[in-house]
Amino acid sequence: MSSPPPTIRSGQIAALRLFDIAYAIDLTRAETLAARPGGERARLASTPPKAVAFDVPPLLLPLGPATLELDGTQHQAQARVRLYDFGIAAFELSLAVTDLAWPAFVDRANAFDRAVGPAANAPVWAGLLATLRAEIGPALDRASSAILQEDYLLATIHAFDPPLNATEAEARIDLIPLLSGETRPLSAAARQGLLRQRFSYFEDDLVILTWDRAVLIEPRRETDVADVLELVNAQLLEMRYYDERLDDELPRMYDLVEAARRTTSLLAARRYAALARRLTSMVAEVTEVTEKVDNALQVTEDVYLARVYAAAIDTLRVPAIGAAVDRKVAIMRDTYTALYSESHANRAEVLEISILVLIALEIVLSIVR
Repeated sequence: MSSPPPTIRSGQIAALRLFDIAYAIDLTRAETLAARPGGERARLASTPPKAVAFDVPPLLLPLGPATLELDGTQHQAQARVRLYDFGIAAFELSLAVTDLAWPAFVDRANAFDRAVGPAANAPVWAGLLATLRAEIGPALDRASSAILQEDYLLATIHAFDPPLNATEAEARIDLIPLLSGETRPLSAAARQGLLRQRFSYFEDDLVILTWDRAVLIEPRRETDVADVLELVNAQLLEMRYYDERLDDELPRMYDLVEAARRTTSLLAARRYAALARRLTSMVAEVTEVTEKVDNALQVTEDVYLARVYAAAIDTLRVPAIGAAVDRKVAIMRDTYTALYSESHANRAEVLEISILVLIALEIVLSIVR
């Protein structure tokens, strides 16, 4: 790079931490229970509702300031949470940046990740989660005790000094240390992979996605792309939850089927029917939630945001986990069908035996007479 790197005149570094806290959240009741100033049902700010819209608008609640220590220095971050009706709480800690040289901006982002990222085990997240649970507990349907999490880091640049468009910025700064979090030079193949998912709509904006970070150059301070990336992480977390739950349920299902088959024939039909009802309930629950997750964002006309959304879905491997969930649900459906058929066969067998016994009894009574 022939020219010195520019200064970030204004920007923001945001860390997301998402938790699956319930089967579902009553957002209307949660809004009433929280009663926080500034709480609102979120929507995409700069995109027309007919082009892209949430199926069920999530609830955005401000949580106030939080003090963080980054490399020995105290910084004031702002906390907020967005609640999705399918049971996800997406917390964000954001740190405003002003008049920071590019190398210092990269260092600040990596220090922020070390302080509150997945490897930090930062207590701030547990504190925010406990506060939220205490406030909106009655709005949670089947609250989850398991702590399943996802995290993501967003580095957003609003203005450079001197002013630069996206092409000029890429020529003047090395985005790789920010996208990777690595201080050592990466190979050409690794660099190419990190820059693969990049998008621009105007000449002065840019979005580059990786599996755990994204860099946004957004001079108009629009938040739609960041909101979409958060939603994709929420979809990923919900799919992961049901993937792990089905992983636990399938071996249990096999054990129950085997136990039902060892039952005496007079009780087997009833055991099969009870197990079939349980499997039907589980399949219905998973199907309902996965459809809700799949339809969380309705994209009709905004081609650019649709491309970013599709790329994020692909980068975070949501379809792969969704396919795994579908395969396990299909196994449960097949098992239900087999159990239902076996239950009917057992009932028919019991009925046939009963008829034969009655006939034999009738013959015996006739002989006795």
